[in-house]
Amino acid sequence: MKLSRTTGIFLLIAFNIAIDQISKIIVRANISPRERINVIGDTFLMMNVENTGAFLGMGSDMNPTLKLIFLLVLPVGVLGYLVYYIISNKSLDRLSLVALCCIAGGGIANVFDRIAFGSVTDFFYIHLTDLLRTGIFNVADMSVTFGMIVLLFSSFFGKTKKQIV
Repeated sequence: MKLSRTTGIFLLIAFNIAIDQISKIIVRANISPRERINVIGDTFLMMNVENTGAFLGMGSDMNPTLKLIFLLVLPVGVLGYLVYYIISNKSLDRLSLVALCCIAGGGIANVFDRIAFGSVTDFFYIHLTDLLRTGIFNVADMSVTFGMIVLLFSSFFGKTKKQIV
């Protein structure tokens, strides 16, 4: 049975949201706030941190009105348009389509957290060296990052369609 393009898009976005939300439910239930669990020595840690801002906590100290606009209203509008674009643009190649679905799914999952909990649960941390380390992140962040990398890759190395002159 072959799925329609639109059904495939919604399933891929829903899969990204589901994996993120399941991981956050597990973290909230099993890791106390600020608890640190060494998964691989001091290199890969898990913890439970509630991020009230955006990427790396930026915007955490904004006033509530600005926070509402920049962390909820604007992202909902952008994500709504992104989903519309993915569905309506039939000329997207498969790689770009998957990348955009990952970006949309990860974005929707984090916005859902902001609406439901007032913050986003982050829990992964990688520290290779003092110069090579991450901020604390979650599965939705990985989805968005993966989507951006694939989108960049496909824009540089993807097949270009011949234009008819």
